[in-house]
Amino acid sequence: MSERAPIPPLFTQVAISAGSTTGQGAGVNVHDEQLRLLREILGALDRQNELLEEVVQQLGAAQKQRMQELGQWKAANPQLAQKCRLAAETLSRVQTEFLHALTAEVNENADVLADGDFMLNEFVDRFGPRLAHLNGVLQVLSQLGSAGGS
Repeated sequence: MSERAPIPPLFTQVAISAGSTTGQGAGVNVHDEQLRLLREILGALDRQNELLEEVVQQLGAAQKQRMQELGQWKAANPQLAQKCRLAAETLSRVQTEFLHALTAEVNENADVLADGDFMLNEFVDRFGPRLAHLNGVLQVLSQLGSAGGS
């Protein structure tokens, strides 16, 4: 057996003392320093809150603009918006059937999928892109055909 080098302790002890200055003068300096640090922290938090408020306003304005543009599109294309809604409903049923097939495949082949990378990759290649694209198309159709904003 080889000897290991001693491992330094994870925690060290630090001796804290009043130092060479004694009396009330040192206590006042520590108190002033603490107040200064707390004021700096408070100032930084105030600035952080201001920045967060600006971010929320920016995101809210962008979302409001998107909703307004979507509402304008729906008003200009009411028949197409209705067709998108109907297509989204149909595609939602297709998605449900697809998910039934996907989950049946997983449940029937659970052991094989868990044990082999090849079979897992085959499964993901077979179902993954189709599911991702189906979800994307369904999301677009749902948004364009939604009842709100028209």
